[in-house]
Amino acid sequence: MKIFSWLLNKRPSIASSSGWISFQVGLLFLASSPLIAGLFLAFALIKATIHRPINFFRDKWNYPLLMVGVLMIIGCFEAYSGWLAWVGLANWLPFFWCFWGYQPYVLTSVARQRCGLLLLAGTIPVLITGFGQLWFGWEGPWQLFNGLIIWFIDSNGEPDGRLSGLFSYANIAGSWLALIWPFCLAFLIHSFATSRNRFHCLILTLAVVTALFMTESRNAWGGMILAIPFLLGPSNWFWLLPVLSLFIVVVAFSIFPFVPIELQFWSRKIIPEGIWSRLSDLEYMPGRPLEATRIHQWKEAINLIFKKPWFGYGAAAFSVIYPLRQGLWHGHAHNLPLELMVAHGIPVAGLMVGLTLALLICSFKAANFKAGINANLFDRAWWTASFILVFLHGADMPLFDSRINMAGWILLSGLRCLLMNPNPSKKTNSDFSYDARSRVQV
Repeated sequence: MKIFSWLLNKRPSIASSSGWISFQVGLLFLASSPLIAGLFLAFALIKATIHRPINFFRDKWNYPLLMVGVLMIIGCFEAYSGWLAWVGLANWLPFFWCFWGYQPYVLTSVARQRCGLLLLAGTIPVLITGFGQLWFGWEGPWQLFNGLIIWFIDSNGEPDGRLSGLFSYANIAGSWLALIWPFCLAFLIHSFATSRNRFHCLILTLAVVTALFMTESRNAWGGMILAIPFLLGPSNWFWLLPVLSLFIVVVAFSIFPFVPIELQFWSRKIIPEGIWSRLSDLEYMPGRPLEATRIHQWKEAINLIFKKPWFGYGAAAFSVIYPLRQGLWHGHAHNLPLELMVAHGIPVAGLMVGLTLALLICSFKAANFKAGINANLFDRAWWTASFILVFLHGADMPLFDSRINMAGWILLSGLRCLLMNPNPSKKTNSDFSYDARSRVQV
């Protein structure tokens, strides 16, 4: 009964009770069981759609997604990748509905704070299994509830020696951990400000940082560092940015080959070998073929885009074309805008990238300068997690993992809600009111 009451707390008034509870349970299971999470999140989405009085077409932020959906479908009819193009729509079209449908559950700052807490709590199985596979040689699959939950765990990680936990690859695990890192840091700061649960928050923060390093994901490392100034806010930049800049310079000295040997030797005494060797492909993977590098993949993607710029080659086309041209398989272009342009054309990529950047830019002020210290902190954590996920897609494609894809669209829904102005005291046909920043009546 206490758990049920706790789940009902902090419910945005526009959200139904059953939908709000189902949404929270879905977030809790998102990292550990996509099946269970999907069932609860689907129910929450349907409930929000039924009970929301204002339809999808009233919000102008949805218009780019409508245009993208139409262009994607048109492109599928003559796609090079054939039936794969139609299957690939599942990575996009349902989530356009999620972007609109989940907004009632992330409307308020306190609701977003609760969602961040649940995502963080749901990461604990990832940490336990990740440490277990590397330190104790744990290996799956493990089954719970008669196979309803199946955890595939690779002994010693995937690839070997790198923490992957419940994810299929260490880079994906690193992306998830980088995604929840801003929430982890925010709750740690909040615990010291309120004198509550300091020890538990500190232990969890240390575990997340340790696991992030053990994934050996360079993107995740960069996201972890990049998140700190945005989470702490502009008021701390005057001292934080110089410190971070100095750290980045020392790291750069340790990895770039043109740095004088004396300076490089000095910097490598400061930076742990596991970091500088991983950041340098020449040190970490000597003899790596050029076709396996991201720069070569991006170059090939750009060549493909010039040949078919309007509707692209269809979803998954890069994984078909690249091996034929280069003799080495890669599932994607390791860059989301390039992947979108190859698969669906420049207009689709422009609309998607434009919508995402517009949400980030327009919501930055609301996340950083809203009244109330705690509201600022967790809204900054939400904005920072969204920004980090965008950053990660500059050199990888973690959205092809359904859990990260879902979390990403929920984060974008929260950014849209940061532009709204809930006004419970005003009786309208919804709890969304006009806000001059969004210029949209919803």
